[in-house]
Amino acid sequence: MSMDFRTWMKATQDLCEQALSEFIPTSSTVPQRLHEAMRYAALDGGKRVRPLLVFAAGRLFNAPEELLRRAAAAVEMIHAYSLVHDDMPCMDDDALRRGKPTVHVKYDEASALLVGDALQAQAFIVLSEGAGDASTKLAMVRVLAQASGSLGMCGGQAIDLASVGLALNRAELEQMHRLKTGALLRAAVLLGAMSGKTLSTSEIEALDVYSAAIGLAFQVVDDILDATADSATLGKTAGKDAADNKPTYVSLLGLDASKELAIQLCKDAHGALLPFGPQAQYLHDLADLIVQRQA
Repeated sequence: MSMDFRTWMKATQDLCEQALSEFIPTSSTVPQRLHEAMRYAALDGGKRVRPLLVFAAGRLFNAPEELLRRAAAAVEMIHAYSLVHDDMPCMDDDALRRGKPTVHVKYDEASALLVGDALQAQAFIVLSEGAGDASTKLAMVRVLAQASGSLGMCGGQAIDLASVGLALNRAELEQMHRLKTGALLRAAVLLGAMSGKTLSTSEIEALDVYSAAIGLAFQVVDDILDATADSATLGKTAGKDAADNKPTYVSLLGLDASKELAIQLCKDAHGALLPFGPQAQYLHDLADLIVQRQA
């Protein structure tokens, strides 16, 4: 019998924290300061949405826990590295992340750059090692690499930086966020599912519809929270999008229409999961969590 969603979520977050602590070198390993900063960036914070998606998708096909631990840790390392770099003065120049000083503030800019580089490399080490079929692991490495590169997360960040002060239309804004936020969320879902079996075309298509919906919903809610919540609640600087003159769903559609869009995207995500039946319940619940979150 399945445990209730909140119990499962807490257990999975704890499992991810243990995996990250295991797979990132200890702070006593040379070079000590770099490893200390990597652990500072990746441990003890965050909602772990991407690892939760890995485990929830793995449940569709009874994926082994060890593969899911590695996939979850790898995708979270990529996410953590992206946050470290995003917060640097050459990018978004932010001093607060997950309720504590950003890495370049806590350490220095050079250390932050190296932390991001090292976490990215460590993600692929973790994903490529361990038990499992070599061809499956290679396919999973490719999925994560594509989601992280110029046609995924990095490409979305490049568009974001180039769009400051511009009036993007809805299609342009959606493209930016499908890359910047959605690509890594999609990778998390696919990595979890691929840990259980070789996916059929129809299974990939259904998971892609789900991932696209939650990816956009995540960003829409982010934009809503940036406009309505305070820094203490968010754990990062509130109101920064408006202060930096960045295009957002709230600036484009307005607050009420943005809230309606998030609700519709959640419904779209639920619909995409119908072919998977009860095994998709945690993915269903995660779509709700993404839309209903307050931080």
